Amino acid sequence: MTTILEKTAGLVAFVRTVDAGSFHAASRLLGSSPSAVSKSVARLERRLGVRLVQRSTRRLGLTSEGIAYYERVAPLLRALDDAEDIVQMADTARGLLRVTAPVELGRGLIASWAQHFLSQHSELKLELSVTDRHADLIREGYDMAVRIGDLSDTGLVARKIANLPIVLVAAPVYIERLGQPASIDGLQDHHFIRHQMAGRPYPVTFANGTQIVPNGRFDTDDGGAIRQAALAGAGIAHLMQFAVQDDLDAGRLVRILPGAAMPTMPVHIVHAFGRQLPVRARLFVDFLAGRMAALSK
Repeated sequence: MTTILEKTAGLVAFVRTVDAGSFHAASRLLGSSPSAVSKSVARLERRLGVRLVQRSTRRLGLTSEGIAYYERVAPLLRALDDAEDIVQMADTARGLLRVTAPVELGRGLIASWAQHFLSQHSELKLELSVTDRHADLIREGYDMAVRIGDLSDTGLVARKIANLPIVLVAAPVYIERLGQPASIDGLQDHHFIRHQMAGRPYPVTFANGTQIVPNGRFDTDDGGAIRQAALAGAGIAHLMQFAVQDDLDAGRLVRILPGAAMPTMPVHIVHAFGRQLPVRARLFVDFLAGRMAALSK
């Protein structure tokens, strides 16, 4: 009868190799040699009777069987790591925390806050993926994701950590050229730098329920590009206030229709841990919630 130890032999080497992208990188994680890791994966393949990894001199890829096997066993190994992490105390929390966040928040806020968080928890490591793409947390091995806006039903656990204000802004040079709109209806006579999502311009919504799809000649899916275009006088931008607060304070941008209230944008953290968060994850969630509370005021 095959024992549990025999069944799990090679699993760690296989999963770490996939996560790291090569036997060499996996060997550093495991404190072993590339040859030993490769042989461990080969023994696993012989036991299973299938090829899991496609080896070449240039890159390492997975077979269809390897992909299916990884998707089943990687969450199990992560659960073992998490089980140990759950019983840790806050002052002894350790391990790697993998987070994905949208560009505007990841680059503009979380990256600048990371050192303060890590200085409080010397045994933790943080890996931050900055992308507006909604990553598959389970398949891609992320601990959690920061999401802006209303959430779709993904089956993940969600916690709202902030409601961030939205503003309409433009550069003084644009106002000099086309004037300040007097009303919401007047916005239709202006050029917007439009935030594009899924191939469509994102509508501008006001607190009274009015919604417009603005006119514009420049569309982009990047908040940083919208801000830069606004600073250059290309049009009116619809952005989170924290992203342009320094520009407003310095006069590089001005508020458009400051008397027309706009709804706030919810910010959530989503994860697949269930009710019991590992300590490393709980510490980060609490840290982000505390930092963003100041931005919500």
